[in-house]
Amino acid sequence: MFDYTEEELTRYSRHILLKDVGVEGQEKIREAKVLVIGAGGLGAPVAMYLAAAGIGTIGIVDGDVVDLSNLQRQIIHTTPDVGRPKVQSAKETMQAINPSVKVVAYQDFLRADNALDIIRDYDFVVDGTDNFPVKFLINDACVMAGKPFSHGGILRFEGQTFTYVPGHACYRCMFKTPPPPNAVPTCSQAGVLGAIAGMLGTIQAAETLKYFIGVGELLTDKLLTFNAKTMDFRKINVKRRESCPLCGTNPTVTELIDYEQGVCDLAAHKKG
Repeated sequence: MFDYTEEELTRYSRHILLKDVGVEGQEKIREAKVLVIGAGGLGAPVAMYLAAAGIGTIGIVDGDVVDLSNLQRQIIHTTPDVGRPKVQSAKETMQAINPSVKVVAYQDFLRADNALDIIRDYDFVVDGTDNFPVKFLINDACVMAGKPFSHGGILRFEGQTFTYVPGHACYRCMFKTPPPPNAVPTCSQAGVLGAIAGMLGTIQAAETLKYFIGVGELLTDKLLTFNAKTMDFRKINVKRRESCPLCGTNPTVTELIDYEQGVCDLAAHKKG
């Protein structure tokens, strides 16, 4: 027996009308706990759509404050939020969209010494960051903790994403180690078309919802890439590698690592 009010039935009616969702699927969404790491370009649309969808508990992690340059793509924040902690601005927007959603704000950056503690209570993790050290940290923590997660990355006019579920290919199966510091620029260094963040973030939000309701095919063992200049989308099949240093048969990465970040990243540490 599902205890939905008339207001809730109206709010989620377009989900409930879907034969692949229905009240049962909406209940799975309501019971879900999702952690969004980064309240920036990717985290913004992810958090907004998950709140709108009715995810019961959403944690959001970010130690940064809103900067004027963020507003071109980080749509969860508004001009009056400049200078405020991103997680507080994001929390207010999410609860304005859906007051019934519980939002847990972590005003901190993800590090090797806090990652496992933060992700422990969540069912699914979304990577909304824009630097390689933290992406590897998220991957490693989720693999070690047995947590599924959605990877996302954007730069200039391009984006990429895949979904990790235990037993499938992880980030290190594709990319063994982070590139050298400053070898690849971040969005704050090279720029990004604002709408690209929305394109990829909504894909990540859809993958998250699909995971909970069990509908369709997740982007497991597949890397989805796109180029917005040409609107070309491509799926690249990948495999879990037995030689993977993290999830392979003889792992060499057995503890979380805070990899060195470039000088520009350390100065800003901005999320995409």
